[in-house]
Amino acid sequence: MNKVHFETLQETLYNEKLENGLEVFILPKRGFSKTYVTFTTNYGSIDRTFIPNGKSEEVTVPDGIAHFLEHKMFEKEEGDVFQKFSVLGGSANAFTSSTRTAYLFSATDKLYENTEVLLDFVQEPYFTEETVEKEKGIIAQEITMYDDQPDWRLYFGAIQNMFHEHPVKIDIAGTVESIDDITAEHLYECYNTFYHPSNMVLFIVGAVDPEEMMDFIKKNQNEKTFKEPEEVVRKFPEEPTTAAIPAETLTMDVTKPKLSFGMKCTKTDVQGEEMLKQELASDLVMDILFGRSSKFYTDAYKEGIIDESYSYAFSLEKGFGFALIISDTEDPKVLEAAIRKTVQGQADSWSITDKELDSLRKRKIGQFMRSLNSIEFIANQFTRYSFNEMNLFDIVPTLEKMTLADLKEAFSAFSDDKGHTTFTVVPAEKSGE
Repeated sequence: MNKVHFETLQETLYNEKLENGLEVFILPKRGFSKTYVTFTTNYGSIDRTFIPNGKSEEVTVPDGIAHFLEHKMFEKEEGDVFQKFSVLGGSANAFTSSTRTAYLFSATDKLYENTEVLLDFVQEPYFTEETVEKEKGIIAQEITMYDDQPDWRLYFGAIQNMFHEHPVKIDIAGTVESIDDITAEHLYECYNTFYHPSNMVLFIVGAVDPEEMMDFIKKNQNEKTFKEPEEVVRKFPEEPTTAAIPAETLTMDVTKPKLSFGMKCTKTDVQGEEMLKQELASDLVMDILFGRSSKFYTDAYKEGIIDESYSYAFSLEKGFGFALIISDTEDPKVLEAAIRKTVQGQADSWSITDKELDSLRKRKIGQFMRSLNSIEFIANQFTRYSFNEMNLFDIVPTLEKMTLADLKEAFSAFSDDKGHTTFTVVPAEKSGE
């Protein structure tokens, strides 16, 4: 078992790749009574076109199938898996994102019993046409519920506007029409392709003995038989650097208009250290330009064009990336103009200084160090970094080496107004203005 000690963080990470290809990471945390375990596959909603294991021709499956599969994994012939965790005192959950599907639990007792349940239920699929049909109604209600939420439509509307072809523009849950096409055969095809141990990561953090836990996991995995691993071949369409739709307005039952401003990232063919540097540099630029201590925020708040709902974020994955600025606002056009002026002003004349970078760098490092007290944060972030050939614990040294040139390069990847879009949600009486 490999062992890496991060002196600055006072953390020791244990890692081993098992014979079946499963990557196992264990991070013991002294002083913690709870343990958090995630079992994650490198498979998300964007993986809709691929070559199934054992076949030579690509297929395109119905939208929303990764999320549908996540739901169905908890239902077995003998009953609901949640009940097993409940009996053992474990709190279980799962989620599907655009790039991964995670199954997880937290527990303060019976760690090995809960871990065994997690490993076994994820590695023992059970789908029938009858149970698939039953699930369609449940997920259709979930989709409809999100369609009725203005904040979700605001957030996702900007993403849909930015992308021409990339499947990130498709809702993670799919549509009512797309999930109606899902069959048990589809689920098994996706499961057999993406749920092989070689495409998955098991991460354990908290009150755990790394040697004992690794022996327990090996024993569990050695008692199972898996096919030889195959490289997962995913297919994605060519995506232009421009925004697909410059602006769009949606009328909903809201009392105050809402604006989301999206900036599409044009540099997305990165992984590893380069990706980590670009992501952190982009975050720093967004903080300096649009953070709560920025001139933009101070002026916009004083003028009343943003309120407490204001937020901003940068997201980067292999093949796509974007920045979003979102707020309820009395005047969407004025807010849009202020955002564009801030971005264009920085593009025309770089104003960020070494002093600003150094101050924010220290704050970011402090925030990250504090976040390491949360085993939930560590577990949920670590796997995402791992799938992108990054290490969560490289954040501090990468921030320490960050330069203004890195910030400029990162900013140039999302500052072109041809990749910008707005999505506005307005009350019915505002739609005609």
